[in-house]
Amino acid sequence: MTEAPPAHSADAAHAGTPELIGVGSPLVDLLLSVDDDFLQRHVPGAKGGMELVSAETIIAIAGQATSPITQAAGGAASNTVVGCANLGIRSAFIGCVGDDDFAAFYRDALTSQGCEPRLITTPDQPTGRVLSLITPDAQRTLRTCLGAAAAITPAQVQPADFHGVRLVMLEGYALFNQPFARAVAEAATAAGAKLALDLASFEVVRANREVLAELLDHHVDIVFANEDEAKAWNPAGPEAALADLAARVDVAVVKLGKDGALIANQGATTRVAAEVVEAVDTTGAGDCFAAGFLAGWLKNLPLVECGRLGAMAGAAVVQVVGAQVPRPQWLKIKGYLDAWT
Repeated sequence: MTEAPPAHSADAAHAGTPELIGVGSPLVDLLLSVDDDFLQRHVPGAKGGMELVSAETIIAIAGQATSPITQAAGGAASNTVVGCANLGIRSAFIGCVGDDDFAAFYRDALTSQGCEPRLITTPDQPTGRVLSLITPDAQRTLRTCLGAAAAITPAQVQPADFHGVRLVMLEGYALFNQPFARAVAEAATAAGAKLALDLASFEVVRANREVLAELLDHHVDIVFANEDEAKAWNPAGPEAALADLAARVDVAVVKLGKDGALIANQGATTRVAAEVVEAVDTTGAGDCFAAGFLAGWLKNLPLVECGRLGAMAGAAVVQVVGAQVPRPQWLKIKGYLDAWT
């Protein structure tokens, strides 16, 4: 199914087969710093929100800008597995792209970060892209064209794709394509891989509660939620949501921003403090937290140390514009991880 077919021998699991595969939407992030006046004049809708638009709309908005646009490979699951690749985890990413320059850019960007691109080409759709409009208060207003990313089908992911893989990371936005999300979960389970799920947004939780409960009860081993997503799952609050999620999965994590994170496992709850930094852009904070956490989990670290790695990675990304942590920062975090392993 993919351009770089997975190996299917038992020995490959130790030689080159990824330990971690992410599945989700390959989206090229177009990062643009603007002021509030630009938003009011050129971007209808609420500041800080996300709206689905056409590729042409993104081109039109970007064409009004006078500041340069920075381009980066993005998408929630991709950000996470790329982070893990930088932390020494053999990683790959599965998603659907178009046959265009953005697809070539995306493939090269994954490869340069040490993450294997297993990209499916859909020639009649453009590669997905997100225009991220970043204001001086570090808020981001998003306009998204999913394009080819939304064209992936259940038949394009099979258990053989996860043979020998320890962990599959499924992004929450995939739940909007419920047959596909189920297919990924079932394929991971059939292959003997663990499944991690990030709830992505409170809209995802509210719109997909039934299938989310099904996946949590039967397939998911690790779940990540931020405070808003936790409240969407259980309005009683983050602690109540954590307890409910932990009753369904092996490890539940609720991220609380500057207040750190709560981790629940086997009836025990741990709080991990956040790293205190000055944020310039919150893009990718949750994705990078998951990267640090999962890298620690794959190296069999105690969960509290997994949480600390997550906090370090989340703090690193909010100090830069966009979801890509500079390599020197990843190396510092990897040093902490390597000291344990």
